[in-house]
Amino acid sequence: MTESRTVRCEHCGHVNRVPSAAQGRPRCGECRQPLPWIVDSGDHDFAEVAEHATIPVLVDMWAPWCGPCRMVSPALEQLAQEFAGRLKLVKVDVDKAPALSQRFTVQAVPTLMVLDHGEEVARQAGAAPVPVLRRWVEDALAGRQPIQAQEST
Repeated sequence: MTESRTVRCEHCGHVNRVPSAAQGRPRCGECRQPLPWIVDSGDHDFAEVAEHATIPVLVDMWAPWCGPCRMVSPALEQLAQEFAGRLKLVKVDVDKAPALSQRFTVQAVPTLMVLDHGEEVARQAGAAPVPVLRRWVEDALAGRQPIQAQEST
């Protein structure tokens, strides 16, 4: 049984239950607008939640003790809202998912990846501001070869 999270639609205010894994894209049950899809995952359910997703997935490999991880989390949630219906945000606590950390060779947190049909198409190590991450995600979704996002100076 997959877990679910409740999400309030920003368009009509209706509260919706969004499962961690499902076919298609979450939409509001009232107004049918796309909903942000933000879920937690780990070693035991990553394949179902992320690799079998029907839309591209932004994976956030993070740790609770990591300051930059806590700083970038609101930016990622903002992007999940902006890309609702086109992107799923999957948050993986590296301390609770050592097999995934090893599999993806995570050497620093946060490590961000965009997966499309389970294949890594972009990777970003470290935090960056929303505009930089937005461009990085847009490039990855457009199928371009995105360069690693760099924090602007």
